[in-house]
Amino acid sequence: MAGNDLGGLLGSLLGGPGGQSGGGAGGILGSLIGALAGGQGGGGAGGASNPLGGLLDMLTRSGLTDQTRSWVGTGENQPVSGAQIAEALPDETLRKVAQDAGVSPEEAADRIAQSLPQAVDKLTPTGSMPQGSLEDIIREQNL
Repeated sequence: MAGNDLGGLLGSLLGGPGGQSGGGAGGILGSLIGALAGGQGGGGAGGASNPLGGLLDMLTRSGLTDQTRSWVGTGENQPVSGAQIAEALPDETLRKVAQDAGVSPEEAADRIAQSLPQAVDKLTPTGSMPQGSLEDIIREQNL
């Protein structure tokens, strides 16, 4: 699925538009997931079918274990900062996401930090990572 389509799905998941270039949180998350799925600096960040798990693994390896567990779990979501996201993501991935959104890499990292916890929380309502492609997961949950 194209990043723009995924951005639209993620935008509806987050309660707003998101598929447009430079658009809302869904657009920037769609671009991030698309960049990771396409292998753009992902360094094995997950298969093309479910790069969300790969993204969470990447964040965990960067020291954000407590945060990512809180997003997947059923309790309160712990926040993450844009600086932490920027540190965890490969530079070329963050640059591509920023370019796609028409913002600076710092702004892209801040937007990801604001929207990723909520998106992961909504995609994992049972407290565990669902199987299948990200698009299928979103559609199956009628989000």
